[in-house]
Amino acid sequence: MDFHVLVDRVRSEFREMPGLQLTPAQASRLLGIEPAACRSVIDALINAAFLRRTSAGTIVRSES
Repeated sequence: MDFHVLVDRVRSEFREMPGLQLTPAQASRLLGIEPAACRSVIDALINAAFLRRTSAGTIVRSES
């Protein structure tokens, strides 16, 4: 699957589920994305300031 499609899909999931908090492994399983690809998508969304990592190591949507 195209990287940009995956980024849009993950962004949509976090928009549709306010308060969603996942580890990268949980995100990979929930979204059906291979772990390495999921980490790349998460990193891209963190760099875009859409997601952030918590001190516990989970991924959450950044507050705007």
